[in-house]
Amino acid sequence: MQTVVLNVDGMNCGGCVKSVTGILQAVDGVASAEVSLENKSATVSFDPAKTSAAALVEAVEEGGYEASL
Repeated sequence: MQTVVLNVDGMNCGGCVKSVTGILQAVDGVASAEVSLENKSATVSFDPAKTSAAALVEAVEEGGYEASL
């Protein structure tokens, strides 16, 4: 497992946190995703054989949020 912290902009409520969490958990290979509204970040543990940090950023951006490593 590999863990990465993504910077996530565009979240402004608990619903956004749930949305981003769901987006990340839907990515094949993601074991866990903890999203923080206060820190504007997401800590994601994933299997690097199934996905990549870049794919996680892309998934969040496709969901309508800004994301970066």
